[in-house]
Amino acid sequence: MAGNVDPTRIAGNIGALNALSSLQYINENLALHQTRLATGKRINYAYEDPAGLSLATTFDVRRKGLEVVLRSIGDARSLMSTAEGGLRKIQDIMIKLRAKTMEAVGDTIGADERLAVQAMMDDYVAEIDQIVQQTQWNRTPLLSGSSGLATDPSGILHFLVDPDGGSVGFEFTNNQSFFASALDPALVSGSASLSVATSDMAVALSKKIDAALRKVMFGVMDVGAFTARLTFKEDTLRVQQINTESAYNRIMNADMATEQVEASKFMILQQTATAMLAQANLAPQFLLTLFR
Repeated sequence: MAGNVDPTRIAGNIGALNALSSLQYINENLALHQTRLATGKRINYAYEDPAGLSLATTFDVRRKGLEVVLRSIGDARSLMSTAEGGLRKIQDIMIKLRAKTMEAVGDTIGADERLAVQAMMDDYVAEIDQIVQQTQWNRTPLLSGSSGLATDPSGILHFLVDPDGGSVGFEFTNNQSFFASALDPALVSGSASLSVATSDMAVALSKKIDAALRKVMFGVMDVGAFTARLTFKEDTLRVQQINTESAYNRIMNADMATEQVEASKFMILQQTATAMLAQANLAPQFLLTLFR
């Protein structure tokens, strides 16, 4: 409060000016707390807390980046699940293919039975190639040796795992593809090497199918290991996101209970200051008695 109140000098009503100054201060603070209550934000304008706003912006950038990364990891896990689904179905077919080959090892089946077994094996091999062609993500082949990530080093898939822009890549071991024709020449549909016409040919084919099956098993293992790695990163980043959100919330968002208490206080002060201003304006009128 500035100025000494001298009621005998009516040209400058210091008491009224002091009351007006207090009222203006109260109105400014009341407007500040009402704005915070209306927006839910502690900092609505830079002048309220420049350093706090700068720090909150840094946290905001970080938390938005973490949100993008977490969505990206979720998409990556879905992609890997798609690849795993295709590989596991191929694996199932390969196991059945091996079982059929073993049926042809013994000489207890006749020529017609061998032809039936071979026809079924041809269908299995064709289905493997169909699965490879259909296992895609956003039109990107995941298991194809011709245009997917399996054989072309430039086709390595990269997944965003870092809010600063870092990524990790994935490719199958040895850049292998999973077409039946690419697993081993023995599995080319219609090839003479696929024949189980004799017991010896069936034994040789069984060994080649075992080798091809191991490739598929290693592919499933690679996908599983990478998916586990993505899960670890997701768990870690989710904790960071929660902590970053908490820090941002503490700096940027208003404590609604405190703001309501402050707003109520200034509303009462506004009424009393207005009353005091009115009284201060009436105070010099006692001087009129000197002129009676």
